[in-house]
Amino acid sequence: MGKLNYRVVIFFFAFLFGIVFSIPSLVQSEDSNTTGKKITLGLDLQGGLHMLLSVKTEVALESKLKSIGTTIKYNLEDKDIVFEDLKVTDNKVTFELLDAEDVAKVDKLLKDDFKDVSIKKDNLVYEMTLSPELAKITKQHAIDQAVDTIRTRLNMFGLAEPTVAKQGKDKVLVEVPGIKTAEDEQRIRALIAKAAHLQMMAVDEDRANRVYSMTAAEAKQYGDVILTDVADNRTKYLLYSIPILDGSMLTDAQVGYEKNGNRPLINFSLDGQGSKIFADFTEKAAPTKARMAVVLDGQVYTAPHVQTRIGGGRVQITGDFTPQEAHDVAIALRSGALLAPVQVEEKRSVGPSLGADNIKASSIALVFGFVLVVIFMVLYYGMAGVIANAALIANLFLLLAIMSLAGATLTLPGMAGIVLTVGMAVDANVIINERIRELLHQGSSITKAIEQGYNNAFTAIWDANVTTLIASVVLFAYGTGPIKGFALTMSIGILASMLTAILGTHGIYQWLLPKIDKNRLNFWFGIKQEKGAK
Repeated sequence: MGKLNYRVVIFFFAFLFGIVFSIPSLVQSEDSNTTGKKITLGLDLQGGLHMLLSVKTEVALESKLKSIGTTIKYNLEDKDIVFEDLKVTDNKVTFELLDAEDVAKVDKLLKDDFKDVSIKKDNLVYEMTLSPELAKITKQHAIDQAVDTIRTRLNMFGLAEPTVAKQGKDKVLVEVPGIKTAEDEQRIRALIAKAAHLQMMAVDEDRANRVYSMTAAEAKQYGDVILTDVADNRTKYLLYSIPILDGSMLTDAQVGYEKNGNRPLINFSLDGQGSKIFADFTEKAAPTKARMAVVLDGQVYTAPHVQTRIGGGRVQITGDFTPQEAHDVAIALRSGALLAPVQVEEKRSVGPSLGADNIKASSIALVFGFVLVVIFMVLYYGMAGVIANAALIANLFLLLAIMSLAGATLTLPGMAGIVLTVGMAVDANVIINERIRELLHQGSSITKAIEQGYNNAFTAIWDANVTTLIASVVLFAYGTGPIKGFALTMSIGILASMLTAILGTHGIYQWLLPKIDKNRLNFWFGIKQEKGAK
């Protein structure tokens, strides 16, 4: 044997690295106690939940108008400008000034704060609508925000590698692997669909006693809205439709418990602007003991009388929560409210048994393809084929190890990527072996044939691998779900093959060079007739 060279040493440690760090993934099972990072199986391999959601972007426009109304109300009151009839109706915000001397001041205020809003004025009555550009931006933002919010919620829930991606113009694809029970599925669906739209709304005390005899249309004429109590829908509240503040000013939400009991509640904190608005409102409401309702997703959780000014921006939501419900609501609040509600357009569940069938079928394909490649290489290239097969095995272990350490998700297309990687990894050695055989046929020495064979083959292998790698990176960057899985395994497989199939096999040839007999080229390189090998 020749002396060990750096190529063999690197190949040996890469092989060892691959074996050690791929073991947890190879033996993973629900009953396995093996420690270490493992490859996460995708939806199609371990079962789970697949949903296609549509985003109701029209609701986002209404929320945007209410947000504008909230800002106007706060700014006008902060400047001591007297106004009335502030309400959101028919896709517009309207209000009326009571003093003509405030017109110039209000015009400047609106111009500074609402540059993208169309403003019309009829004497002292103002009408504000969203411009077409702002409406388009608001709808697009609602879709993008739904993707980010749902992904954040699922990550906070502790789920491994959920897939959340935009699909089409207004659809969101959600795939959650590992969901095996109907209870878990229902909980995930509720968490995804929960708007978590938090509002602090003032009770219309002047007309509150008429709430049970008033229709929703009549309430709307006064700029009010009728909402029910979360614990008893027979209890109604008449609230000003323009909220005091909303969940966009929330910075944190945590589960707590009442001091004199075990009932869970939710503590949430407001940002600087929200804290100031909340403190100012409670200061003005305290003398009359006016009520303020905490509204979550259109239902009143509590509506206490304001007794004193409340500073610090800390508020509580109480209700008949179970600990699990309180936990999920806190997650939804922390992740942010959905600007527009989502609706399930398509839902299907992949059972774990079907996932196991997919694993079995893809594993058979991988093993069958691997065995055929191994047999072909040995029969056609002799000992050179054995060396190529060793590099191929190292490549597979290295691929699994890197995916395990990266916590990557393996999907069915990812398994296809591994099968394809087997063919592509051995293809590099096919090119190298053919170059070596050509040089041996031309009468080159074994040493020269090996060195020139690698040099001549490297450019072709490099070009092919780089172009394939670029395509894989683009697929990973712009693809979703299964496409990403395929692109990931392809990318890692290509990079691993550059190490094993080129650097590793070259080192092995250099190490074995003293043992290669020029009279046994059929054994070493599959050459049936020796032609001048020196």
